[in-house]
Amino acid sequence: RASAAALAARSLRPPRGFGAAPRSARVSAEAGRGTRCGGAVLGGLTQGLSDGCAESQAGSAAPGRGRFGESGGKRAQRTVRQQIRVIVVAGGASKEVLIKVHACGVNPVETYIRSGTYARKPALPYTPGSDVAGVIESVGEHVTAFKKGDRVFTLETLSGGYAEYAVAAANRVFPLPEKLDFRQGAAIGVPYFTAYRALFQKGCAKAGESVLVHGASGGVGLAACQIARACGLKVLGTAGTEEGMNVILGNGAHQAFNHRDPNYTERIKACTGPGGVDIIIEMLSNVNLDADLQLLSHAGRVMVVGCRGRVEINPRDTMSKESSIIGVSLFLATEEERRECATAVLDGIEAGWLKPVVGLEYPLEKVAKAHEDIICSSGARGKMVLLL
Repeated sequence: RASAAALAARSLRPPRGFGAAPRSARVSAEAGRGTRCGGAVLGGLTQGLSDGCAESQAGSAAPGRGRFGESGGKRAQRTVRQQIRVIVVAGGASKEVLIKVHACGVNPVETYIRSGTYARKPALPYTPGSDVAGVIESVGEHVTAFKKGDRVFTLETLSGGYAEYAVAAANRVFPLPEKLDFRQGAAIGVPYFTAYRALFQKGCAKAGESVLVHGASGGVGLAACQIARACGLKVLGTAGTEEGMNVILGNGAHQAFNHRDPNYTERIKACTGPGGVDIIIEMLSNVNLDADLQLLSHAGRVMVVGCRGRVEINPRDTMSKESSIIGVSLFLATEEERRECATAVLDGIEAGWLKPVVGLEYPLEKVAKAHEDIICSSGARGKMVLLL
């Protein structure tokens, strides 16, 4: 079970055609010390969080292994060692690139994978992190699109982005324009590709339709607001704080609603009129799905981007409007669909309407705190990033 294993970086042979490792690398002074192994350097971190966001307690274990223990009291906690290791960078294929990481985005799905509750279980040991922004250190012998020194962002990594260096397949790497900094670059990949996929590849959105974005002040939510507004949709968004609502309104939403208001769904109905909402981008379907079905228009669509549990609905609510509930998974996108997303995203950057909003920032050694905050915070305000 994935939740019973600590996070750690993979250690594979350095790839042929890759440059030599940097002469030195600094790892967390707070975390456990690692051993330099030659080749490029990866900082892999291990940390477990107890259920319900109870406070994690630092323990100790042999290098390269994590363990879960129990603390005293009525409620057991998982206790694990926090450590950053220095190891050989993964690689081996000629179509990969090595990136010096400057920033890495933190996504909610990474907390689900870490805890073992996500359907997609990674091989262990495992280092999270898909949204890397940094500089190309070296390229495989068959890579022609990039060269050493290029500024890039990624959609996915092979070795994990919670690290000083990361390996990625060249077709998951994209140029980062000078107009965006590395923090913003780390807020592009998963949020914007997911938002575009939800709206157009799965939701079939059209200009003139209305879209309600739940949890719109987070990374995917703000991406959806910006994309939908640029493509001619009427954009409604929800957030849990006044600050979050202001962020939404500043990033494409025509109207913002506080989902902590007991009457917020009635306010949405008053805004949309009897026609309802054409598309709902749903980040927390286990809480909102039943209410979403009441807000939809005829043939409306709920796009399920996030879920943290089970939910009970009445299927008749879909029959009465011939509405649809559609799951969205970026992992299942085809290569052609990824290229379509990339074209839309890069065009948005060039046009100037795609402006990633960076929220809380953490050093790499505070990633456990980042995982706790992304699940337990009272309201998101942009994309959470790790800085290196």
